[in-house]
Amino acid sequence: MTQIGSAAPDFTLPRDGGGEITLSALRPKSVVVYFYPKDDTPGCTKEAIAFTELAAEFEAAGAVVIGISKDSAAKHDKFVAKHGLGVILASDETSDTCERYGVWVEKSMYGKTYMGIERSTFLVDGTGTIRAAWPKVKVPGHAQEVLAAVKAL
Repeated sequence: MTQIGSAAPDFTLPRDGGGEITLSALRPKSVVVYFYPKDDTPGCTKEAIAFTELAAEFEAAGAVVIGISKDSAAKHDKFVAKHGLGVILASDETSDTCERYGVWVEKSMYGKTYMGIERSTFLVDGTGTIRAAWPKVKVPGHAQEVLAAVKAL
């Protein structure tokens, strides 16, 4: 997992709505980068909606919120439209960015092991430094906790 105080690995990824999003191009804003397993699953939907509900507060605090999964940008578009999401969703189909952030991990379910995204969030300040990290995120209350950390920067 990427360490607090280290430089956030930069990325340029395809995003919902077309085009690309580049982390370093967002400076000097703070950026909340949250990694989630899959579009339109119960936990991931709740997390995206929670960040969307607080989107205006994140913006007022000078922060951009980006959700990243391995789903395609086209799948992100459907997810955004279905749930009225108001955060940027980026596509890491190769899992390169997930690997560089240390969230592409071995998981297990029903006795089978597989590789997948560990739900994690990183707060990147305006200089590109990771200021906070939340590994193994539990969704309830998480977006509010991240917003409090953004406001404390």
